[in-house]
Amino acid sequence: MTQASFAFGLGLGTQNSKGEWLDTFYPSPLLNPTAELIKAVQTVIAPLQGNTAIAVTSEEMAQIADAIAASDSAAQATIAAQLASGNQPLVITLLSSDDAPGSVPEGYLKLHLLSHRLVKPHSINLTGLFGVLPNVAWTNLGAVDIGELADRQLQARLKGELLEVMSVDKFPKMTNYVVPAGVRIAHTARVRLGAYLGEGTTIMHEGFVNFNAGTEGPGMIEGRISAGVMVGSGSDLGGGCSTMGTLSGGNNIIISVGKECLIGANAGVGIPLGDRCTIEAGLYITAGSVITMIDADGASAGTTKARDLSGQSDLLFRRNSKNGAIEVLTNRSAIALNEMLHAHN
Repeated sequence: MTQASFAFGLGLGTQNSKGEWLDTFYPSPLLNPTAELIKAVQTVIAPLQGNTAIAVTSEEMAQIADAIAASDSAAQATIAAQLASGNQPLVITLLSSDDAPGSVPEGYLKLHLLSHRLVKPHSINLTGLFGVLPNVAWTNLGAVDIGELADRQLQARLKGELLEVMSVDKFPKMTNYVVPAGVRIAHTARVRLGAYLGEGTTIMHEGFVNFNAGTEGPGMIEGRISAGVMVGSGSDLGGGCSTMGTLSGGNNIIISVGKECLIGANAGVGIPLGDRCTIEAGLYITAGSVITMIDADGASAGTTKARDLSGQSDLLFRRNSKNGAIEVLTNRSAIALNEMLHAHN
C-alpha cells in the first residue's frame, strides 16, 4: 500500500475559553499512514493535506469512523468511533512531511510518536516546539489555561472541592498519555511526554527523562537524562548523576551514552560516551576537562581534552585522590545490569 504521509492522528484534547488548544491526546498515532486511510478521511473532511490539524465535531468523527472502516484501517475506525462517543474537543492531525510543528496538535503528535516508540530521539524535526506549546497548569482535572486558573480554583473551592496543581509546564508527564510496555517508573512526574523508554527500562524515584531523549533499554536510570540524550542498552545511571543536554549553556553537542556504561552517583558527562565506559562517582566530565592518560603500566602517557575522547569505548574515568587530576585508562570490567531487576518489567 502506498505510504502518502509522515504521520497521522485521531485525537481529543483540552481547549481554553478562547478555543485554543492546550494539549492533545492521540490513543494510537500512526507513522506513515497509508494513502487509502487519508483518502477515506478526506471523504468527510476536505481538504486534508499538508501539515494541518482540523477540529471536528462528534458527528464528523462518527462519519470518519464509517469511512475508514471500509478502508484498510479497522483499528483506526474503532478509535474514531470511541472518540465520537465522548464530549471532548476532537481533532484530526495530518503531517504530510516532517517539518517543524506549527500548532499544539502537531507538536503533541510528534511527542506521542516518540513515547509510543514509533520514532527515536533526533530522528524527527522538533524545531521551535517550545514556542508552539503553551505553558499550562497541569491539574487533577487536566490541563488548565494559566490565565483561567485562578477562577477555576475559586469555582472548585465554592463547591467544596480542591483543584490540585501538580505542575506548571509546557510538557505534561508521559504516563498521562502513554505507558510503554515493559518499563518501570517509580515517580511518573519525572518523565516528560516525548521521552523514549525502551523495553526493560527502570526509572527510579530520582531518575528523570526529558523529551526527545531516553533509553534503548534495558537500563537502570537513577540520574538525569537531559533533552537530546540517548542512553544505550545495558547502561546504568547512578543516583543523582547528570547528562549534559542541548537546551542550555550554549551546548550544541549531542550527548549520548553507549552500551553497558556506568555513570556513578553524582557524576556527570558532557561528551558522547562509547560502549562500556565508566565515570566514577562524583566526577563530572566536560568537553574541556583536561584528562591525564594512563597507560597499561600505570604510567602517565600525557594529557588530552575530554572532547578528544568522545565516542571512544572501554574507558574508565577517575579522579586521582592524591593530586586531584582526572585520569582515563582502559576499562577492564564491563558493567552488567542485575537481570533480576528487569526480568519482569
